[in-house]
Amino acid sequence: MTSKIAALLTALTLGTGLTAPVQAQTPVQTPVQTTASQSAESRAEALVKAMTLDEKLQLIHGYFPPLAKPVPPIAMIPSAGHIPGIPRLGIPTLRESDASLGVANQIEQRKGDVATALPASIATAATFNPRLAYQGGAMIGAEARAKTFNVLLAGGVNLTRDPWNGRNFEYLGEDPLLAGIMVGAHIKGVQSNHIVSTIKHFALNSQETGRTVLDARIDPAALRESDLLAFEIGIEQGQPGSVMCAYNKVNGDYACENDWLLNHVLKRDWGYKGWVMSDWGAVHSTEKAAINGLDQDSGQELDDRMFFDDRFAEAVKAGRIPMSRLDDMVRRILFGVIDSGLMDDPVPETPQPIDYAAHAEVAQRAAEEGIVLLRNEGDLLPLARSAKRIVLIGAHADVGVLSGGGSSQVRSVGGAPVEIPLTKGAAASFARITWHASSPLKAIKALAPGATVVYLDGSDPKAAAQAARGADIAMVFAWAWRTEAQDPESMALPDNQDALIEAVAAANRKTLVVLETGGPALMPWASRVPAILQAWYPGQRGGEAIANILFGKVDPSGRLPITFPASAAQAPRPEPLGLAELHAADARRDAGDKTVYGMSGGVAPFSADYREGADVGYRWYAARNQQPLFPFGFGLSYTRFGYANLKVTDGAGLTVEFDVTNSGQREGADVPQLYVEAASAAGTRAYRLAGFEKVRLAPGETRHVTLTVDPRVIARFQRTGDGTESWSVDARAYPLRIGHFAGDAALSGTARLDALSVKP
Repeated sequence: MTSKIAALLTALTLGTGLTAPVQAQTPVQTPVQTTASQSAESRAEALVKAMTLDEKLQLIHGYFPPLAKPVPPIAMIPSAGHIPGIPRLGIPTLRESDASLGVANQIEQRKGDVATALPASIATAATFNPRLAYQGGAMIGAEARAKTFNVLLAGGVNLTRDPWNGRNFEYLGEDPLLAGIMVGAHIKGVQSNHIVSTIKHFALNSQETGRTVLDARIDPAALRESDLLAFEIGIEQGQPGSVMCAYNKVNGDYACENDWLLNHVLKRDWGYKGWVMSDWGAVHSTEKAAINGLDQDSGQELDDRMFFDDRFAEAVKAGRIPMSRLDDMVRRILFGVIDSGLMDDPVPETPQPIDYAAHAEVAQRAAEEGIVLLRNEGDLLPLARSAKRIVLIGAHADVGVLSGGGSSQVRSVGGAPVEIPLTKGAAASFARITWHASSPLKAIKALAPGATVVYLDGSDPKAAAQAARGADIAMVFAWAWRTEAQDPESMALPDNQDALIEAVAAANRKTLVVLETGGPALMPWASRVPAILQAWYPGQRGGEAIANILFGKVDPSGRLPITFPASAAQAPRPEPLGLAELHAADARRDAGDKTVYGMSGGVAPFSADYREGADVGYRWYAARNQQPLFPFGFGLSYTRFGYANLKVTDGAGLTVEFDVTNSGQREGADVPQLYVEAASAAGTRAYRLAGFEKVRLAPGETRHVTLTVDPRVIARFQRTGDGTESWSVDARAYPLRIGHFAGDAALSGTARLDALSVKP
């Protein structure tokens, strides 16, 4: 959703009828004779032919319930969006909720309505386990359906280009193959409940600073080889009913009125049949948006003006928007509704019971597999349950675990033991710094019943160091909060936490740091701390998941889906672009400038040049011979894994086989990764992730792994002089590696591939 929602939600949550009844969903018998045995396309076409002009216009714009004042009034659940149905044709009302981490309920629009909170999406990406992504999506979809929502604004897949992007925690990392596979599985899980999922934000919404005014500039071929490839894979595998276009411009045109993105790439090249909905407040025109591919204006009250209501009707009647285009918009919406199963299996009219206990187990498994062990010198972990004195310090670890902020915020089962209001910034009125009620302290006590376990808040480094002296283990829980609508000024931990960690580590050589962050954090103390655990935002069972990893009840198997830089200077852009302009606008607003308002926040338009092109993340570091703090794909285990017996089948396609053996004394899971050196359209050569598989093995067990490579992952995107576009694999030798992380080469080989051209 948006920073403009922000300024509005606080004023409206207490006075807008938050307990409004649900509008009835029982379909009236339609005169249009369609059956489930017909194709979704033919059924949608038949319905369009039966609709009046007013009915068509009704479907192409949606209300934002907290602000909407339709005449006559209609009942709407306080949520993200509402599009009235057409009962005479059996077309259901669409009730939309935010989504990726659970059924969201920002700042309690719906008092008392809770939901299961998954870990941050970046933690799910760290599992490298599509099955868990599917289970998380299925769980969220089931809860949405039980709450009578039927469209989830889930499926965030924007690649991590900048480590300080405020929404990195909502996304699935920096690699297009990993992100595409994981988001496809998540979407498929959501839609297994016969409701609609989206994929978002299309495209290049790579920072929050100035997101509604910036022009994201990149070579089109490089965009195809990176961010768009993630979307393409995700759409192919998940088949989402809708694609949500982004706030920003892409190469000069707003994403929600970008002919190249929406018509050329999405609908023509990829053959996408569903509908394009706007992000909330991302529409800037009527005719241009419609002609260039936008099918539905979402949350229309958040636009600068209404674009898809009376203005649209007038443009159709005047012939400036062809009736055929309006029909196509409606047909696409209906296709998504039918193809997802929603038309034939409407959501219930009243809320249904939810098995929150079973769903909490899904959240815990995702957290456990997504936690990454970054350092374990001297095998400090796993901890012995015979420990006598354990000291926990910081991050409210006595009561809960941190959650990211913004439209994805879930009011989790168990409540929020800590909530800190924001006093400034673009997210101030629709986000709070919130902890889920899952106490690491309580979980650790349960696993070490004979130990004395004490907690200090960490506000006094000297007191923390004193408490740490003599303890069997000192655990510092460190945090860095991230949210939609604003980027942090630094990757450094806030509130003097670096000094706290340094003091505790100096006092006790058995110091462990547990990081609750939405992405990379700078770690100037890393070499002086023997154990580091990256827990991300671990969801409503995060405390239990962390404790299980620490004591070895669960073997750590998470792998980094994002590179952790050694310094901010290693990143492609050394600071959040546009932050200075945003601060200047905030200062003018604070000084009483009444002209600073709306989505732009008074920030002048500016450009973000993505000079790294397709070399996102680990490819950027490798191209410059930079050694990051922790590489993409990295993660330790309590056991050891070896690879052997490499076999390469090449020629017309590429298949790689090898054996994985657990050579340690404990059961564990590994993620062997295949990297292939390939050239981009820009001519740069880099090793790219071309395959991976999560493998769970007993001690001494060996498993044979076979990875078949999607040719687009190792191809370059080219455009010939006559305008023909294709994925091109050149006939030559391709070096390849099997490794534990990007840059590792446990096994090496070469594939000789034939020339191949694949349509986009």
